[in-house]
Amino acid sequence: MKTAIKQEAAAALIPEGATILVGGFMGVGSPHRIIEAILARGTRGLTVISNDLCTPERGVGKLVVSGQVTRAVVSHIGRNPVAQQRMLAGELEVELVPQGTLVERIRAGGVGLGGVLTATGIGTLVEEGKQSIEIDGRRFLVERPIKGDFALIACHHADYAGNLAYVLTAHNFNPVMALAAEVVIAEPEHIVPIGMISPDAVKTPGVLVDYLLERAA
Repeated sequence: MKTAIKQEAAAALIPEGATILVGGFMGVGSPHRIIEAILARGTRGLTVISNDLCTPERGVGKLVVSGQVTRAVVSHIGRNPVAQQRMLAGELEVELVPQGTLVERIRAGGVGLGGVLTATGIGTLVEEGKQSIEIDGRRFLVERPIKGDFALIACHHADYAGNLAYVLTAHNFNPVMALAAEVVIAEPEHIVPIGMISPDAVKTPGVLVDYLLERAA
């Protein structure tokens, strides 16, 4: 059985300088209550690994605006002009990773692979400083795995054993991120008794989840 904790307690687990994987696509499927608690706590020096940096008033974009993020590994910066300004000013380090490559690097970190091979980025700035190999006459980049200290993920349902089920675009990053962190904190919309989630619907088994966030009041 997982103990449900308040969002303030969840934020208190995350130290200065932590690397956090944050699910969601432009804020859809992101753990907004955890993000708000981190914002209120003022934890700084964070490295954020996410699909995007959303907008200044939503999701991880709020943490960028508050100056709590020093490095971001994302597929794009979203519609966040503050992120763009800070990146160009050298105040925010941004590693831009093609979206499919980003997902595969996170998956590789989660399942223990030494990296992934992809032709995406060959002949572009993405290739700079990276190892490449040739297979059957075709060249591939060697992309290193990504792991984090914490995965902050949102789901639709969780049961009291920590099994998680998702809906719609929350499937895009949350399940794979739950594999790739030392500590997984899940923010469910609903917590239900064990047995209420069909085994076929469980995308993240409870053994991977360390903490559940209490349901919103």
